[in-house]
Amino acid sequence: MPADSGAPADLSALITSGLRDVPDFPKEGVVFKDITPLLADPASLRAVVEGIAGRYAQDSVDVVLGLEARGFILAAPVALELGAGFVPVRKAGKLPRETHRASYDLEYGSETVEMHADAVSPGSRVLIVDDVLATGGTARAAVELVDKAGGTVVGFSVLVELGFLQGRRKLTDVEPHALAVL
Repeated sequence: MPADSGAPADLSALITSGLRDVPDFPKEGVVFKDITPLLADPASLRAVVEGIAGRYAQDSVDVVLGLEARGFILAAPVALELGAGFVPVRKAGKLPRETHRASYDLEYGSETVEMHADAVSPGSRVLIVDDVLATGGTARAAVELVDKAGGTVVGFSVLVELGFLQGRRKLTDVEPHALAVL
């Protein structure tokens, strides 16, 4: 699958101009994509939320699942825009009740994420939202969590896809949508 943002060129340009690279974070050799300058501008934040929500407005989304931590920032307003509920996916040990869990590898280590076992009802239509699609590990884990709960993933949307890392290859059963591709 080619890396195609499917977003208007002006929205993609707005996003890329609002990102800040932070070298060697969280470890040496990694270039962290800081989205906080983009989020600090209300017009940019609104454009991003509308860009994601608009893509899925006709998909009857029941729940928007946001990935810790920056995915929360985008997923919650997208859920409001779509008239859907919001479900957080957290790092292991952060949720107080019974959970489903999935582990994955990152470009700089490994991680486990969890979702409350009752957060997604069987048959629910779920949109997964995150800030960046990099190697695809977090994305794949989120899809696994929805599958374990009996939900149906209707989409996976991110602010930015790092196309050179080819993370979309791990999403063979879900069509990723990125507002900007680097």
